[in-house]
Amino acid sequence: MTSTETLIDPPAPRADRRRWFALAIVMTAAFMDLVDVTIVNIAIPSIRQNAGASFSQIQWITAGYALAFAAGLITGGRLGDIHGRKRLFLIGIGGFTLASALCGFAANPEMLVASRLLQGAMAALMVPQVLSIVHATFPAHERGKVFGLFGAVVGLGAVTGPLLGALLTEWNLFGLEWRPIFLINLPVGIAGLILGSRFITESKAPKALKLDLVGVVLVTLGLLMLLYPLTRGRELGWPLWGYVSMAGALVVFAALVAYERRKTARDGSPLVELSLFKVKSFAAGIAVQTVFGIALGIFFLVWTLYMQTGLGWRPLKAGLTGIPFSIAVSTAAGLSVQKLVPRFGRKVLQTGALVLAAGVLLYMWESEHYGLTIAPWQMALPLVVMGVGMGLIVAPLTDAILSEVPREHAGSASGLINTVQQMGNALGLGLVSVVFFGTMSDRLTPDQVGPAFADAFQNALGWVAAVMAVIFLLMFALPGRPAQHVEGAPALEDAGDGADKTPVLTG
Repeated sequence: MTSTETLIDPPAPRADRRRWFALAIVMTAAFMDLVDVTIVNIAIPSIRQNAGASFSQIQWITAGYALAFAAGLITGGRLGDIHGRKRLFLIGIGGFTLASALCGFAANPEMLVASRLLQGAMAALMVPQVLSIVHATFPAHERGKVFGLFGAVVGLGAVTGPLLGALLTEWNLFGLEWRPIFLINLPVGIAGLILGSRFITESKAPKALKLDLVGVVLVTLGLLMLLYPLTRGRELGWPLWGYVSMAGALVVFAALVAYERRKTARDGSPLVELSLFKVKSFAAGIAVQTVFGIALGIFFLVWTLYMQTGLGWRPLKAGLTGIPFSIAVSTAAGLSVQKLVPRFGRKVLQTGALVLAAGVLLYMWESEHYGLTIAPWQMALPLVVMGVGMGLIVAPLTDAILSEVPREHAGSASGLINTVQQMGNALGLGLVSVVFFGTMSDRLTPDQVGPAFADAFQNALGWVAAVMAVIFLLMFALPGRPAQHVEGAPALEDAGDGADKTPVLTG
């Protein structure tokens, strides 16, 4: 098929089988990225001890990835629209695999930091293509099932990273200490590269677009001005220039909006497709996604610190504790999209917000009640409740955001979804300095560490519960009831402005 031909009719049976293979490939890549985000946290003590990394370098090993990832996501999505999502996916997964090898064989901390920056940049090319390929390949009536699978992958990745990192670090395979946490990506990435080139069908925007270089500069500059002070603020004592930078980021984003409007009127090739925000489901979903990212950014970091530093648990014990949460997220994510949302619509997501808040409050009570003697099995109940709540949100939310997005803007929309998630996470990580570290003294004796971290954990969970209440209210702006799932129809009614949704694929 030539690049100018389109697919509007249902795919042939063989093509149908091929696209499910393609789904497995892109989901594996998404899982690899999700795991890589969390796997490093568990291995930080080993990296400090064996690589001789300073605290500043450790922060850059973790934050550098997030900065490069967030700064390049929108650009990565647009490049997929222009040059082909399959092509950019293969470039991204190939570069991600190479960067993982450089991380694993890093000769010193400086090389590890640089390799992590490259890894984040390559993830920014790879990850936006995942949702774009799904959105451009599967008809509307099948996307609910697909996004249910995506939610399950997100749930598994959230907890599998720390568990896998704990196992690989404690096993010390071949005396490599922390290095296997990066090297494990090599066989997965190589397989994804080979199979993706065979089974993924190429798709791109049906009309010719150009890369908006000014938009790329403004987006990257704005995100760096916002995220860099947040990730370095506590370490540097929250200097004045950090606040100036974050305020300046708002000015840059305002300039971006003005420029993108002119760019759209001039040649129709903006980096950020502002017309997407006229689609009710997209605009409301993006707001929810941002605030949800804040809650996740706070919780997962303070949870790790609470277990490993406050309670003094070994990495493997902390990783195993998260298994009930992972199972609950995966189960609820599948049920929510396939069974619950078609019947109850937005109420499913709002129920998820309330259930997640209830689990957080239960966790607060147990932490206070059992103190430093709390056991993993005693954490199981609140973690299961929280997991169910998260599963009810994460998969239907993605479906709701993309339900009315025209296929030619799938890459831009996907990039925005991932970008606001990363921005939310960064904001949450910045708030950790206030809601967690801000409640304890800078100088603690060994006997004071446990109680101080337990108290700080409870305080942080209170903030997470409050954020979930805000999310519950924001969800009233989402589409209310499910519509009939047919090709080209929205997943939820009252969503969007009637934009053309003719399915167009090039291959």
